[in-house]
Amino acid sequence: MSLDWSLIGPALMIIGLLMLSAFFSGSETSLTATSRARILQLERDKNPDAARVNLLISDGEGLLGSLLLGNNLVNIAASMLTGQLFARMLGGEHSVWIATAVMTALVLVFAEVMPKTYALSNPERFALFVSRPVLVIVRVFAPIVGAVQAIVRGVLRLLGARVEGPVLSAHDELRGTIALHHEDGGVVKNDRDMLGGVLDLRELTVDDIMVHRKSIHMIDVERPAAEIAQEALHSPHTRLPLYQGEPDNIIGVLHARDLARAMHDNDGDPSTIDIRAIVREPWFVPETTEVLDQLNAFREKREHFALVVDEYGALMGLVTLEDILEEIVGAIEDEHDIAVEGIRPEADGIWLVDGVVPIRDLNRALDWHLPDEEAVTVAGLVIHEARTIPERGQVFHFHGVRFEVIERRRNQITQLRVSASPD
Repeated sequence: MSLDWSLIGPALMIIGLLMLSAFFSGSETSLTATSRARILQLERDKNPDAARVNLLISDGEGLLGSLLLGNNLVNIAASMLTGQLFARMLGGEHSVWIATAVMTALVLVFAEVMPKTYALSNPERFALFVSRPVLVIVRVFAPIVGAVQAIVRGVLRLLGARVEGPVLSAHDELRGTIALHHEDGGVVKNDRDMLGGVLDLRELTVDDIMVHRKSIHMIDVERPAAEIAQEALHSPHTRLPLYQGEPDNIIGVLHARDLARAMHDNDGDPSTIDIRAIVREPWFVPETTEVLDQLNAFREKREHFALVVDEYGALMGLVTLEDILEEIVGAIEDEHDIAVEGIRPEADGIWLVDGVVPIRDLNRALDWHLPDEEAVTVAGLVIHEARTIPERGQVFHFHGVRFEVIERRRNQITQLRVSASPD
């Protein structure tokens, strides 16, 4: 019995075209799903396949166009051959519908779902494996794909559609990735907060994290040297601003180490110390300085302490290297710190919060998302949203949180009771 090659030949061609379709489908999925960070690291490790993958995904539009063009060509060709094959085998008007049903099932299972499922499970491995042939295909199809892209862009412009690059910046993509891995359980909350804190440094200015002038421990330089020494040595802070006449007139910064050295040289007698001779020059920075720039400035000047002023030169507060590091790693306390419990649990899901607690600290502690664009502290947020200075006992609901004013001194909210608002 002789083989009927008029049927076997087209059948083998259809199988080959289905394999090509699976190749194009899997390649598209793997190259779009692969981790660019992982591939970049492999390229730095001198992996030639990784270099080709990076070259391919750097032109995502051209890559996608070439793979879609190849996939459509082989699928249409396979459909044509299947229709002709079934017409020869079955004849009649129903052969076309049978061929369509069979081809749809074959393409769906073997040329789409199966290769894409494997590619999604092993994106880097699949992408590295197909990088060489896909690069050849992209270069061969480049003129056709370029013409198609020009036509598509032209039609979209005529329709008023905007054709632009990525909507999200690299920082936004990193934030989304960190949030996604945190929700999936791959990143714990502390790590998420630290990674987010690093990304936030570029978006914060020093007035967002500074110690307000009302909370600065300053000393009048006109006081007797013994009193200054005693107050400085009993302070939990290493550096203390010294003012003359009025608090805005900062004339220097007294460092505890310099004071201790001077007392040692004077046989421990603080009354004979010339305070003005040991103070350091104050460093003033504008309140609009980005936190990341201030961090770099601290490193360059080898300083840990700067005074923050507004556009008129008035003292606004101070910022330290520790303040910046705390934005990344959270609160840092040593044996000399005075613990200030700004957030205290009162009942299940209810907290007492001091008005001066920064919104960012509250968000980090309770995993909330209160906005901090218009205000720095919790009290400032309530005043901003209420458009007035609330009275004691007033209750507000903002951004999914219930705020109850517990204490108020003059025009300052000093304590609030907060809890998540019921939906």
